[in-house]
Amino acid sequence: MHNIIGCGDMSQHFLLSRAAKTLSLAAIFRMSDADAETMFCRVRWPETEGKPVCPHCGGVDAYDCRRPSGAQRFRCRACAKDFSVTSGTLFASHKLPLRVYLAAIAIFANEVKGKSALAMSRDLGTSYKAAFVLLHKLREAMAEEMKGRVVGGAGEEVEIDGGYFGGYVKPANMRENRRDRRLAVNQTGKRQCVVIVRARDGRSVPAVFRAEGHALDFIRARIAKGSIVHADEAGSWDALHANFEMKRINHQEAYSDDGACTNDAESYFSRLRRAEIGHHHHVAGVYLLRYAQEASWREDHRRMSNGEQVERLASLMTKKKASPDFTGYWQRHVAA
Repeated sequence: MHNIIGCGDMSQHFLLSRAAKTLSLAAIFRMSDADAETMFCRVRWPETEGKPVCPHCGGVDAYDCRRPSGAQRFRCRACAKDFSVTSGTLFASHKLPLRVYLAAIAIFANEVKGKSALAMSRDLGTSYKAAFVLLHKLREAMAEEMKGRVVGGAGEEVEIDGGYFGGYVKPANMRENRRDRRLAVNQTGKRQCVVIVRARDGRSVPAVFRAEGHALDFIRARIAKGSIVHADEAGSWDALHANFEMKRINHQEAYSDDGACTNDAESYFSRLRRAEIGHHHHVAGVYLLRYAQEASWREDHRRMSNGEQVERLASLMTKKKASPDFTGYWQRHVAA
C-alpha cells in the first residue's frame, strides 16, 4: 500500500481521491426505510443474499409479519418465533429507524480521528446518553476484529511501543506552584499506558497496562514466533531479546537507523493522541481500551473507502451479540 495515489503530474492523498468516497450522507438520507432494511438484511445475512435466517433455530423459512406500527418483523415457520434484522445484535431493542443508525455509522466512519458523543447527538438529534452508548457499541464492534489476533510471522517485521494517556492535570497558574508531573510523587495514578503491537502489513493490536513493563506477556502472546521486532531503547523491552530478533532505535539520535524504526507504531499514537486532544479531551479509566481499539481499527483500515468501512462496521455490529457492557448501561442494570 502506498501513502499517495498518483493523479496526473501531482500526488494526491488517498482521502482526497475519488476512491476514498463511495458513500455520502446525502445518499443515506435519500434512502427509504425499505432501502435501509434491505441493506441491513444483506449485511447481516450475506450467505442467503439478505433472506432472513432465524437467530433462534437457524431456519431459513421465514415470512414477513410486520407490527401494526409498520416496524419490521419476521416469523420463523420452523419454530414460530418472531425476530427482526437486529434481533440478538448490538442494535437489539433499537428505538430509532434503521436509516438513522446507518447514518450514524457513516458519520462515525467518515471521521478520521474519532467522533465525540456530543457532536453525534447534535448530528442525529438524540440525547447525549443515546449517542454515548451507540458510539461505544461501535467501538465494541471494531474490537471484534482484534480478538485473538496474532501478528507477524517468520521473517516478518512487527513494531511495538507504549504511550501514556488520561489523567491530565492542568498546570497551576503561578510558576512557583507548578509540579513536574513526570515525577511519581506528583502523579495522580490515573494515567495508563497504551501498548501497541503493529505489523508492517497494517494489522495491529492495542492493550492497556499500568506501565510498559507489564505488557511483556501480552506481546509474546500476540507476536508470532520468528518475527523481527522493532522497538525503542526503553528498558521495558530488554527481556524480549530472549524471544525475538530485536531491532532497537534510539529516538534521541534518529527516528530510523539501519532499518530499525517504530514509525508505524508512532503513526498509531499520533491518531490516538489527536483523538484525545481534538475530540474527546478525556480518555481514561475503563474506557481507554475502547478508544485505543477504535484508533487501531481506523489506522488499519485507513486505505479503505468510506462506503466499505460503513458496510464492514454494519456487518460487525449485526454479527456481534447484544453488548455485555452497554445493555442497560444508563439504567445501571448491565447484562451479565
